[in-house]
Amino acid sequence: MIKACIFDLDGTIADTVESIAHAVNRVLEHFGLVPRPVEAFNFYAGDGFDLAVERTLKDAGDAELNYLQEGIRLGRAWFNEDPLYHVKPYPNMRETLTALREEVPIAVCSNKPHEAAIHVVESVYGPGFFNRIQGQTAEIPRKPSPIGALAIADALGARPEECLYFGDTNTDMQTGNAAGMFTVGVTWGFRPRQELIDNHAMELLDRPEEILTLFHRKNQEK
Repeated sequence: MIKACIFDLDGTIADTVESIAHAVNRVLEHFGLVPRPVEAFNFYAGDGFDLAVERTLKDAGDAELNYLQEGIRLGRAWFNEDPLYHVKPYPNMRETLTALREEVPIAVCSNKPHEAAIHVVESVYGPGFFNRIQGQTAEIPRKPSPIGALAIADALGARPEECLYFGDTNTDMQTGNAAGMFTVGVTWGFRPRQELIDNHAMELLDRPEEILTLFHRKNQEK
């Protein structure tokens, strides 16, 4: 039986790429660098905000990362000013999760700082919608460490093999697999389908509605 469903945040349950691009491009402009197109952030994001800043600075011309530490400080401050900039749930995601939560506990495991993850998720879906929200803390390192996903499973009373883990990047596939969970790649997020396959997704979903179908099928398996 599947006793918990755990979801990545950025690119999985919410389209957040513009919020990240908006803050990091302000960093580039501050240092006189040319902003990067929003679609480039599909590859810059996914492994935490600091690494998104680092990747963006390199591509914008700061090969030696002279602006990195100040860029991270400024970028975090600017992101915190407006973390919901153009953030929205993917089509049919709210309806799907509303139906799913009637049958099984649901949770979020994010590489955002913990308080930011809570703020974004509760702003988009409402307080209490998810049974647990876990972001990055001093005790919970960023993915692909499985520690956050395993902590969620433990809190929800589920063994790893009783969990479905959903994500949209190589980092998420590595996280779910390292945690010993059934790891599902979603193709509507930040990264291409082949990246999910190459990182050992156990199943691929192309539409949020397929989450419910998979949950019911896994619970019927002997």
